[in-house]
Amino acid sequence: MTDEQRQRPGDNPRALAFIVLLVLIDTMSFGLVIPVLPALVMEVTGLPLSSASAIGGGLIISFALAQFLASPVLGGVSDRFGRRPVLLLSMAGHAMAFLIAGLAGSLALLFVGRIVAGITGASYATAYAYIADVTPPERRAQNFGLVGVAFGFGFMLGPALGGLLGGIEARLPFFAAAAGCLLNLVLGWFVLPESLPRAQRRPFDWRRSNPLGTLLQLRALGGPVAVLATVHFLWWFAIQAQHSIWPYYTQYRYGWSPQEVGLSLALVGGLAVFVNGVLVKRAVRWLGEVRMLAAGLLAGTVAMLGYAWAPSVLPLLAAIGVSALGGFTAPALQALVTSEAPVNAQGELQGGLNALASLTTILGPLLYSQSFARFSGENALVELPGAPFLISASLAATAFLLVVTRVRQVPCPEPEPAADTSQIMG
Repeated sequence: MTDEQRQRPGDNPRALAFIVLLVLIDTMSFGLVIPVLPALVMEVTGLPLSSASAIGGGLIISFALAQFLASPVLGGVSDRFGRRPVLLLSMAGHAMAFLIAGLAGSLALLFVGRIVAGITGASYATAYAYIADVTPPERRAQNFGLVGVAFGFGFMLGPALGGLLGGIEARLPFFAAAAGCLLNLVLGWFVLPESLPRAQRRPFDWRRSNPLGTLLQLRALGGPVAVLATVHFLWWFAIQAQHSIWPYYTQYRYGWSPQEVGLSLALVGGLAVFVNGVLVKRAVRWLGEVRMLAAGLLAGTVAMLGYAWAPSVLPLLAAIGVSALGGFTAPALQALVTSEAPVNAQGELQGGLNALASLTTILGPLLYSQSFARFSGENALVELPGAPFLISASLAATAFLLVVTRVRQVPCPEPEPAADTSQIMG
C-alpha cells in the first residue's frame, strides 16, 4: 500500500478505528489511577490526606509542565518522521510511566513517572494530526467528534474500574493501565499505517519545536490560526474550572457525597458520548463548523453561569445538560484550524495547541482553587463560592465573541512546498 493510498480514509478504516481506540485506552488508563493516587501518595510518604493532596497537586503540575515543554518537540518530530513512530513511542512511554509509578517506593519516583507520562503524552495531539492527514476537510469535524466519544467513554469507565481495582490493591490500577498501554502498542504495531507521506514531511527545526517557537509559528501561519489558537486557549482555560474545583464546590454548596460527585462526572461522560457520537455529525450538516463552534462556546458560557448561580441541585443538573453542548467546541475548532494549516505542519500545529492546553492545566487549578478559597468559608471576602465559574464564563464568552467577529469559513490551503529532505532521510 502506498502512502497516497493510506491517506484515503476509505482504503483503511482500521486506521481511524485504531486512533479512536488509542484515545479510549489512554483516557481509561489515566482515569484508572485517579481514585487511588491519594492512597498511593499517603503510602509512599506516610503523610495524612490533607498534606498528600498538596503533593497530588504537584504531581498534576509536573505532568502538565512536562507536556507543555515536550508537545512542540514531538509535534515537530511527527512532521519530520511521521505520525506512526510518535504514536508508538507515546504508548511505550505511557506504559513505562505507569510501571514506574506502580513500583515506586519513594515520592521522587512518583514524580519521575508523572514527568515521563507528560513527556510522552503526545497521543492526543498526534492523533488529531493523524485524523487531519487522512480525512477530507468536510468530514474532519465528524471524525474529531469520534475522539470525543472515546474520551467520554474513557472518562466514564476509567475511574469506575480504577476504584474497583484499587479496592483490591492500591497499586493494581497502575499495572492495569500499563497493560492497557502495552496492548495498544502491540495492536498499533500491526494495524496502524503511516499517514504522512515522505514527500510531505519537513526537516526538524529546534527554533520551531519549542513552546515559544511553536507559538510564534502558529502566529506566522496567519490571522485565522492565531485567532483559533486563542479561542482554543480561552476554552481550555475556562473548562479547567470544572476540572479543578467540582468536588469541592458541589460538596460545599450542595452537600454532595463522593458517590454523588462520581455519579455527576459519569453523567458528564455519558452526555459527552451522546453529543460527540450523535449530535456532532448532524450539527456540522445543519450549522457548519463556524456556527457549531460558536454554539458550543455559547452553551459553555451559559453552563458556567448556571454552575455559578444554581440555587439547588435541579438547576445544576440542567446546567450539566447545557454544558454537554459545549462538546461541539473541540471538533469544530479542530476542523477549522487544521484546514488553515499546511499538510506538513499539522504535527507542529497540534503540538502548539497541546502546549497551550497544558499551560491551562498549570494556571487553571491555581486560579480557580484560590478564587474558590477566597470566596467561600468563614474567611471569605464575599460569600460567592461560584466565583470560579463566573471567571470561566467570562473566558468562554470572550472566545465566543472572537468567533462571531473574527472567524469565517475558508477553503483549505494548499500544502507548503515540500523541503528537500533526501539528505536527511537517506
